[in-house]
Formats: sequence, structure tokens, C-alpha cells
Amino acid sequence: MSSTTPDRPADTTPATPDAVLDAERGTAPDAAPGTPEAPAGPEEHLLVDPARVRRAPKFGAFFTVGVVVGLVAGLWLGTWLVDVAEGSFPMLKPGVFVVVVVAATTTVTTLLAGLAAVVADRRSLRGR
Repeated sequence: MSSTTPDRPADTTPATPDAVLDAERGTAPDAAPGTPEAPAGPEEHLLVDPARVRRAPKFGAFFTVGVVVGLVAGLWLGTWLVDVAEGSFPMLKPGVFVVVVVAATTTVTTLLAGLAAVVADRRSLRGR
């Protein structure tokens, strides 16, 4: 900790009205004619070019749709296969068969949904 104190507080107010205007604009008070000005504020130029905005897919949404489709299709396929196989040969545990079919179908549809998301992501990069 320092034991010295400043003699007087620093004066932060600009000396002239022109300095106040320059401070608001972000320019130097006495800029020479050939010196570059400070960068323009966000209100002076467009920060984002709408023609260059990338529309990337949401991977989570793709995976969620893949899981839901896999569950529904797996339940339908598993129960249909149990009904078809019941006439040919008896199954000891048809519930296990349905669970395995649902798990396999859900895995496949989730991977296909991920592949679709990657393809959509690659297409969004074309033309850049």
C-alpha cells in the first residue's frame, strides 16, 4: 500500500467544447489532415453482412429426431416381428426380442440423423 496521496484529483473534463465533441465522436482533438480517424462506431456501418451469414444446422435437433423416429419405428417393427414369428415358432421371451430390435433401430436412425446433420453442415459451407 502506498503512503503517498495525489496533490489534487485528475481533471477528466475536456478543456474546450471542440474536445467534448471529439471525445463523443472518438476522434483525436487535433488530428492532422493526413492522419486516419478512429474506427467508425456500430451505427455508422453494417457489422454483419446478411449475405455472408452461415445457417448451420442444430445437431441436437437432428439427433433428437433420430432417437424419436428410432423408438417409434423400433417398437412397431419389434411387435410386428413378434406377431409374425409367433405363428412359425414359439418365443420364450418376446419382450427381450422387442427391446433388442428397438435398441438396434434407434442406433441406426440416430446415426443416420447424425449423417444428415453433417451433410447439411457441409452444404452450408458451400459457396464461401
